[in-house]
Amino acid sequence: MNRGVAILIGVVAVMGFAGVLVFGSYVSARNQMVAKDQDVKAAWSEVDVQLQRRADLIPNLVETVKGFTKEESTVFGDIANARAGMLNAQGPAAKIAANNQLDGALGRLLMLTENYPQLRSSDQFMRLQDELAGTENRIGVARRRYNESLRDYNTFVRQFPNSVWAGMAGYQVNNSYFESSAAAANVPAVKF
Repeated sequence: MNRGVAILIGVVAVMGFAGVLVFGSYVSARNQMVAKDQDVKAAWSEVDVQLQRRADLIPNLVETVKGFTKEESTVFGDIANARAGMLNAQGPAAKIAANNQLDGALGRLLMLTENYPQLRSSDQFMRLQDELAGTENRIGVARRRYNESLRDYNTFVRQFPNSVWAGMAGYQVNNSYFESSAAAANVPAVKF
């Protein structure tokens, strides 16, 4: 065999091997991006379930409070509007914004208990408030899991060479983190 042909075969073999390595890296990274993207979607689904659970509890809580406080229609209207906004929101970013609005309205509702001692002694109100507190804890856990999944996905997509493969495969950084609202930082102190 001619020396030039042997070199050409060697170069082709090295390029073929390099091509297989690059393709393998792409396929592996893409499969991991698919899995991480699905983890983010599953974690968001859990957040969504818990937000829906809270939204379902709120009308009962409002009706209980209404029985004691007839003149607080502004607060009730704010809650109804915020709840409707959350139920109609599509996608994580819109639901997070709607949830923040609902947090503020719910905080104003719970502040009413300071003005109505008989409400604080209602068994139904106390049960609903306990259920709501449990749901808030579930939301917190689900939100943490969602944010962790999203952070893991974003880290993977940003790392080299994954960032190159992500661009080719259509995966982008997702900054829809579920952060606390400004209203949550000012939670009213409710005394029973």
